[in-house]
Amino acid sequence: MRKCRIQLSFNSNLSDFYAVIGSIPQSDNIIIEAGTPLIKKLGIDVVSTIRQYWSGKICADIKIIDGAVDEVIMAKNAGATSVTAMGSTTKETLTLFVETCKKNNIESIIDMMNVQNPMKVLWKNNVIPNTVFIHRGRDEENSFGKIIQYKEIAKIKGKWELQIGAAGGIDSREFQSAIFNNADIVVVNIVSPGSPWKGIVFDRNFESSLDHFLQFVK
Repeated sequence: MRKCRIQLSFNSNLSDFYAVIGSIPQSDNIIIEAGTPLIKKLGIDVVSTIRQYWSGKICADIKIIDGAVDEVIMAKNAGATSVTAMGSTTKETLTLFVETCKKNNIESIIDMMNVQNPMKVLWKNNVIPNTVFIHRGRDEENSFGKIIQYKEIAKIKGKWELQIGAAGGIDSREFQSAIFNNADIVVVNIVSPGSPWKGIVFDRNFESSLDHFLQFVK
């Protein structure tokens, strides 16, 4: 099976991060994500905290919707190597977002959550980021019929040379589906026992569960 990169997302608290970071091997194929809920709780400095423990790539999932210049620079200064903006925002914001990322040597990710036609967004706004995320929203994960729109991957890659990420309720089976459908990055949540969200559960079996995912990226 084709290899890709895995993005491990921490959303709840830093305690989980501290507990498991020693079990995550340093690798160019592993990205640590400071998830949106975590940044909202603790601020952008949480990225700086993660940087103290992780020398590789870090994504600041701040989902920029406005004020792109200041927020990109904020993420960069905190130690992030990639940052997200929403595909549903304005042309002006997306243009500034991509331009500011290029100037500051940080990877741009446009998150297409709740966007019906991701390819049209790129074409209409004339913006080409480093990465596009095809994303099923967290609140949609357990809704019947709400699937990750993998068909968009082939459409976008047929037009532009950029990376495609898949996110939104990724478990072991969905992870393999994402790879099969040519996703370059797959976002997997680190979740606490009893969480309603899908991902790798932080419990006594965490290391073996993590290894099951990492076999596709080693």
